[in-house]
Amino acid sequence: MASSDDPSVERYRRRPETVATDRGDGPPLVLCHGTLMDRTMFAPQIEALEDDYRVVAYDTRARTDRYDGPYDLYDLADDCAALMDAKGIDSCVLGGMSMGGFMALRFAERYPDRVDGLVMIDTTAGTHDDDEIERYTEMIETARQTGEVPEQLAGVIQHILFGATTNADNADLAERWVDRWRTYPGESVYHEVNSWLERPDFTDELDDIDVPTLVVHGEEDVALEPERSESLLKRLDAERVMVPEAGHSSNLENPDPVNDALAAFLDGVY
Repeated sequence: MASSDDPSVERYRRRPETVATDRGDGPPLVLCHGTLMDRTMFAPQIEALEDDYRVVAYDTRARTDRYDGPYDLYDLADDCAALMDAKGIDSCVLGGMSMGGFMALRFAERYPDRVDGLVMIDTTAGTHDDDEIERYTEMIETARQTGEVPEQLAGVIQHILFGATTNADNADLAERWVDRWRTYPGESVYHEVNSWLERPDFTDELDDIDVPTLVVHGEEDVALEPERSESLLKRLDAERVMVPEAGHSSNLENPDPVNDALAAFLDGVY
């Protein structure tokens, strides 16, 4: 566990307004984004749910001035706990997309009394295989060496993080994110991916997590194919919603079915 005076963790405790969007009143939903994304990817969920719930979406270290690593998923879990402290949130439904989901599972392990439920968006308890690790390592080494996300690499990532329908029919959405990625320091991308790339398998630990769980997965996800969330269904108290015409960023690509599922899930938890 990170030390209490770790300046990266302390930013979340002392300066939460710089890293989080906090809207609405009521029972809390805390949302953590995936790699290369930021808290704005949850804008559709904030808009849909803020009348009934307190929705807090925040940026991980990679989107702050504390991006220089190394750090791991448990460090990110400590960041989340510090943010909740700062916001006066004792426990919440914790949602995470991809990397955010990897973190949320480990948060539930480390801070079980602070989790009322989990929302797992395009994520898995499993690992990446050797070929994937090699591929992603090459990509982040390129970013680190060039000091940025080069245009060609950003174009490749576009088709990993967004589904075929979005890239064909809503290219403006994907391209806005490509433009954003091009502004990131290469070092931040390198450490962000390394925080999870060679993580141990978490499947067996799922048996110790006993909270309601909503699993959301885009039907067109090629980064983590839908079958890779099946262990969450088998080992958790979980239901799964498949999102049509959406890929790895399903809550952003096709938000309406995700928002409907979230509203029903939160109503059941709270």
